[in-house]
Amino acid sequence: MEFRRLGRSGLNISEIAYGNWLTHGGQVEEDAALACVRAALDAGITTFDTADVYAGTRAEAVLGRALEGQRRSSYELFTKVYWPTGPGRNDRGLSRKHIVESCHASLERLRTDYVDLYQAHRYDPTVPLEETMTAFADLVRAGKVLYIGVSEWNAEQIAAGAALARELDVQLISNQPQYSMLWRVIESEVVPTSEKEGLSQIVWSPLAQGVLTGKYLPGQQPPADSRGGHAEAGTSMRGFLRDDILSAVQGLRPIADDLGLSMAQLAIAWVLQNPNVGAAIIGATRPEQVHDNVRASGVRLDDDVLTRIDQVLGDVVERDPAKTARG
Repeated sequence: MEFRRLGRSGLNISEIAYGNWLTHGGQVEEDAALACVRAALDAGITTFDTADVYAGTRAEAVLGRALEGQRRSSYELFTKVYWPTGPGRNDRGLSRKHIVESCHASLERLRTDYVDLYQAHRYDPTVPLEETMTAFADLVRAGKVLYIGVSEWNAEQIAAGAALARELDVQLISNQPQYSMLWRVIESEVVPTSEKEGLSQIVWSPLAQGVLTGKYLPGQQPPADSRGGHAEAGTSMRGFLRDDILSAVQGLRPIADDLGLSMAQLAIAWVLQNPNVGAAIIGATRPEQVHDNVRASGVRLDDDVLTRIDQVLGDVVERDPAKTARG
């Protein structure tokens, strides 16, 4: 496993992180989830990402139990706040009340005294940004949060948040966007702004939610045991299951074969070629998936390989920056 600094901070993270968005507390049973976390730790992954809203707060609780007994300083724990976690009017968004209350609830579920990175899961236009950033800064000063980040903020929002963070003397060090060979909407605006402001990307869905593994074939129903075939988990990836995309993805197989990589390894390695990427988040329903994915760490793709990939995928790649947060 190779490691990278996150933003301009001194925080080192594993360049492949383990996330539990659609798995823990939902798609897989807890025993399987615990086995995947153990596999991640055994493979050298030290960075774990979750959110209060995943599986209705159950994902945080599962991850907390899975990491219990590990030396706290041996791993980096990330979570997020924004989406509704209850029925009340203040159980959502980025108000001071919701941020502080959600942080305390997350710490309890995660069985820890602090999180390494606390992220605004989306931008909240209904709350003054000053209120949001001050609440985050106060959590940093209280020792409950070490660093702050955002997720799926556009370039203008990132610049404004970074300016306020500097005024408040806290470190805004990351953005968590969707990014993959098929979804490149951050490249033209978000990445240059992040580089200027000192943020790295912590990428979710580097496999386009499994499509880039090549398991989904044009003209065929998704396998019943796959994410695409799962009644709930599969809804988030419908946009990638078009026949033109699936046909183009099959064209990546010879490239992966030539390099001695699985298609999943090729996709993750592609994301990690971007120097602004701090980590690629993988999810898993089986330990074998973890073992396969981590072999992408340290892989370097030559320019001619990157060109071949672009030629194979052609027009199915989405690059419109206006589609940030609309994966």
